[in-house]
Amino acid sequence: MNKQISRRTALGLLGATMTSATALRAMPARAATDGVIRFGGSLGMSGRYAETGLNIRHGYETAIKYINEEKGGVQIAGKTYSLELGIVDDASDPARATTLIQRQVDEGVDFFLGSYGSNVVLPCAGITEAAGKVTVQVGGSADQIFTQGYENIFGFFPRASRAWVTSIEFFKSIEPKPKTVSVMATNSAFSKLNAQAAAAGCKEIGLEVLDVLELPEQVTDSSSALATLRARTPDILITTTVDQNSLVIARQMIATETNVPLLYQFLGPQLPAYRESLGAKADGVVMQLPWDESLEFTDPTFGDTQSYIDYYNATNDRPFSYHTVGASSCITTYIEAMKAAGSVDPLAVRDALDAIDIVTAFGPVNFTEDGDGDPILMGAKIGQVQGGEIKVVYPENLRTAETLYPTPTWAEKG
Repeated sequence: MNKQISRRTALGLLGATMTSATALRAMPARAATDGVIRFGGSLGMSGRYAETGLNIRHGYETAIKYINEEKGGVQIAGKTYSLELGIVDDASDPARATTLIQRQVDEGVDFFLGSYGSNVVLPCAGITEAAGKVTVQVGGSADQIFTQGYENIFGFFPRASRAWVTSIEFFKSIEPKPKTVSVMATNSAFSKLNAQAAAAGCKEIGLEVLDVLELPEQVTDSSSALATLRARTPDILITTTVDQNSLVIARQMIATETNVPLLYQFLGPQLPAYRESLGAKADGVVMQLPWDESLEFTDPTFGDTQSYIDYYNATNDRPFSYHTVGASSCITTYIEAMKAAGSVDPLAVRDALDAIDIVTAFGPVNFTEDGDGDPILMGAKIGQVQGGEIKVVYPENLRTAETLYPTPTWAEKG
């Protein structure tokens, strides 16, 4: 069964609440009839997701600027199009985001770029799916986004429950062998599913899971959970929280002298702002690494990874992050799908995205039949902060430094 058949069959099971594919195909591709391909969407450019939201926006802007100004637009089926970005600020608020997305759907936007945070991406996906609009996004990976039969949303990361393949293999490679692990999550769909997958994977390789601790969705005080950690002191602490919560937890661990031999934070340490905020205290923290500038890839828009980096640095003051590169590659992926389809019809583009198999500055892009990133091709590497920089410590064939384990205490880091 190919991807297109599988996803369409799943959508059909949702019943008559969804508009039929036949009816949707009759709708005009209004987003591109005037020689302009418009990308809509919302981002948390203020509020608690602002740091990552701004990183993503700069990635979108960089790709669109390069295609318009350096390449003179894009040719699809013999016609030249310029690109236009219609991203609006959702203030990191799911309710505001859905209102903004519905407004853009009503205005005839066909192609969307996702927000950041699964709690924002998920309700917006329901709106664009019902309207037959396509979304390519780099900001949400909760399983629920990809398990409801939606056929029009694509994500650059494996779903949360599939995101632990390389991490578990990394834990197996550590010497001396760790024996115990605790997991800390927040009360959000992404974080809880991620924590369950982490705990299950650790159990499978013989690690004793001491605790799975849950915090509110927005972390302000983790003192109770940290007291539990100090009482039991696992060899590894895993936090499956979003960027801002990870930084809060790390700061409170420092303030309370809550030490563990290895702190693994799923998201957060990848950002320059995280490392700048913690300074030397960030050294030794481990993270999933969806992308690293030491990894060279070809790219159909920019040529290769280094050319992308050079252009970005020449045209932006803001430091880039993996979300930035991923956002730029969302634009590239859309364009390559349109070229493959020979069309800007949203259904034709959706079908081309289903089948896409390319390499970008971010790395390989290939989606599962449910629309999330292929867990092998698009799965993460493992990085560790060493000397203020991120080093690749796993897999072995891509390693740029040996794993530091056990890490120094917070006090020893200076």
